[in-house]
Amino acid sequence: MDQALSGRISAIGSDPRRYADPFELWSRLRAAYGPEVNVTDLYVLVAHNRGLQAHELPVAEREQLAGRALPHMRDGFEFVAGSGRAQRDPIDIVSYDVIWPERFGSWRTRVAEVLGSTARRIEHVGSTAVPGLPAKPLIDIQVSVDDLEDESGYVPSIEALGVQLRSRDLEHRFFRPFSGLPREVHIHVCALDGQWEKRHLLFRDYLRADAAAREAYATAQKLAAKRWTDDRVAYTEAKDDQIRELMVAADSWARQTHWSVSPPRP
Repeated sequence: MDQALSGRISAIGSDPRRYADPFELWSRLRAAYGPEVNVTDLYVLVAHNRGLQAHELPVAEREQLAGRALPHMRDGFEFVAGSGRAQRDPIDIVSYDVIWPERFGSWRTRVAEVLGSTARRIEHVGSTAVPGLPAKPLIDIQVSVDDLEDESGYVPSIEALGVQLRSRDLEHRFFRPFSGLPREVHIHVCALDGQWEKRHLLFRDYLRADAAAREAYATAQKLAAKRWTDDRVAYTEAKDDQIRELMVAADSWARQTHWSVSPPRP
């Protein structure tokens, strides 16, 4: 168990040996420290009781633990029944490919055609949207809508493209290809002018503008992928500390440059 997690356990006056279910201790830590305590910390607590490292837990067990933890981390979170993929796709970070913007353009056209005016903004986000940044070779698309809760207005149309609704929470809906189809795109639907939309556009634009930030994030990606190549939730969570640090810098950059979310295109 790393020193940071041990220190937090001591700070709340607790001891892992008191808990038959490590999830109870994790919940206390989450209540005390918020986003600084994530899914990988739960893995650590469970593995520690068995004398294992977190990544040595069976993949299926980690999936169950993540499914238990995520509703406590994201308001309103739930997986959509029947949305699992039969195959597990390993995480592979590759060098930037100049073809990625073209692939986004192709997907943007398809999304715009099926959603029409429902899609107020369609943006390329994530690492493939940042020139020069290594990334998982899949395109992340962020679609902004007026009413996130009105799923009937966008879910059937997006799923007609072969991209299935996997999860929902209060801020966004996540789509990935149906089982059996290659994982080449993720679609994220969020509320127009909401915080989810702003955070992801700001993070993208800041990385585009700052070489040192790109390098720091690339390092975090590679380390996370090396440890969690078989666990996408843990891979994402393992980057959290770096992302929080970069977002502080991004907020400062936004104030200095008067950055703002651009008006949606027709």
